[in-house]
Amino acid sequence: MRAVVQRAAEASVAVDGETIGQIGRGLVVFLGVEMGDAEADAAYMAEKLLGLRCFQDTSSKFNLSVQDIGGGVLVISQFTLHGDCRKGRRPSFTTAARPEQAVPLYESVVRRLSVSGLHVATGSFGAHMDVQVLNDGPVTLLIDSKKAF
Repeated sequence: MRAVVQRAAEASVAVDGETIGQIGRGLVVFLGVEMGDAEADAAYMAEKLLGLRCFQDTSSKFNLSVQDIGGGVLVISQFTLHGDCRKGRRPSFTTAARPEQAVPLYESVVRRLSVSGLHVATGSFGAHMDVQVLNDGPVTLLIDSKKAF
């Protein structure tokens, strides 16, 4: 499971011109599920996102998590994070999980984030989405559950 995480001042996601999710200060998480991912990957990802210290304290050090600041999390499904661009000019997505596997794991991450009490918003899995992010910093981080175990 891979995530591109952006620290945001605010963010929103729309489908067909209608806003379906938005947050104020917090994290925008573009989440890709890979074939072979399991609940352990979802648990790792949610725990990592909740505890990730990427917000600055009064000394301008990255010492605060999204939980510490009471921020929100916007989770957007993005299978293209598993695109392989090494050969040719068109990415290959053969390692991205099929929807029947990806949806339950995506939803597991969202559920695990939600029980923290934070405001969690989502996009629409498989839909064409317009995502607006007011990146704060900018701070953009990569998390890969396969590099954790």
